[in-house]
Amino acid sequence: MKSLAFPAAAAVLLSVTACGSGFDDQQAAPRQQSSGPAALQVLMASSGDAETSAVKQAAEAWAKASGNTATVTPAQDIHQQLGQALAGSNPPDVFYVDASRFADYASVGALEPYADKISDSQDFYPKLRETFTYDGRFYCAPKDFSTLALIVNDDLWKKNGLTDDDIPTTWEELSAVTKKIKGVTPLTFSDTRDRVGVFMVQAGGWITSADGRQATGDSPENLQALQYVKGLLAGKQAQFAKALDAGWGGEAFGKEKAAMTIEGNWIKGAMKADYPGVTFSVHELPAGPKGKGTLSFSNCWGIAAKSKNKAAAISFVEAMTKTDQQLAFARAFGVMPSRQSAKDAYLKEFPTDAAFVNGADHAQGPVNAPKMDSVLADFDAGLQQLATQDPQKILARLQKNTESALG
Repeated sequence: MKSLAFPAAAAVLLSVTACGSGFDDQQAAPRQQSSGPAALQVLMASSGDAETSAVKQAAEAWAKASGNTATVTPAQDIHQQLGQALAGSNPPDVFYVDASRFADYASVGALEPYADKISDSQDFYPKLRETFTYDGRFYCAPKDFSTLALIVNDDLWKKNGLTDDDIPTTWEELSAVTKKIKGVTPLTFSDTRDRVGVFMVQAGGWITSADGRQATGDSPENLQALQYVKGLLAGKQAQFAKALDAGWGGEAFGKEKAAMTIEGNWIKGAMKADYPGVTFSVHELPAGPKGKGTLSFSNCWGIAAKSKNKAAAISFVEAMTKTDQQLAFARAFGVMPSRQSAKDAYLKEFPTDAAFVNGADHAQGPVNAPKMDSVLADFDAGLQQLATQDPQKILARLQKNTESALG
């Protein structure tokens, strides 16, 4: 689960840059290394040994081919370490940037807007380009991505007399099938915007406008979404994972406390490791009043505005985002390539991921606005009380807080 507390180091970054620390456009650009091999420093947020090893191997291959060097360091706490480093004078040249933190860094000039210099940059999924665009500039190349889908326990499905024809494709069908499932909670998911938000998107709503400049939380579309979810909760057709004594939807699903969950493609690894006996299938989420919708989660390859090795850094990212390299990463640690040109090859190797990959076309990325961390944490707190609270009041508070944050 993601931490929602805005780290002190990142807060320091925002405050010092607001006072002028070399990030704004009026400051002199860092002197670039003009000759000789570059020594890149790369900071990554690793999901585990498999990812660390794969990135280090790819970095070594790039270094050997280019004549440069690249030191890859897995962060202990990427948000804290990156916030401190970017606020200093010698940040890493290349680093992972979580989509949910991107606007904070881009808004203060900490990132180099290089992404359109990457070969065939239009090949990145349009929704991912949008996620890493700020003030009309495409800043950093998406590393990979994940989306949410509907995960169904095949055995529990059959035990309830259900077939493939009963897999819900609309809200109406979801409501209907959850009433047919007995002996277990029909549907479970986590109690934050990172799961409940899918219903907002399917209803045609979201927290801010696409450019992140306008607060759109208190809308009829979002109200319709929260009212629908509240109805599922009230009828015990759905329960939040915590209500099932689980830390997240995948745990509740793996322990077979629910027949369905809404989760990302990372659930595959968790099920294999922790619940290998549970058979399941993956399906696209049911469409809402305004059509299909899901959420996407991604990191980009950030390059520091203060880097003295920008040319080499761009070359490094170029190598990391080649189609073949993205497919190698997919095999190594289970991520989905961010390039559209890799889709067919990926699905040939991982056909059961079709629902996740197809979600790229209608996926909403994280809120693309700075200074929203505490606002979103407060919204999550409201959603956790959705079963007993007025959705209208939750959204009115979100609207007020968002307007205040956006200024």
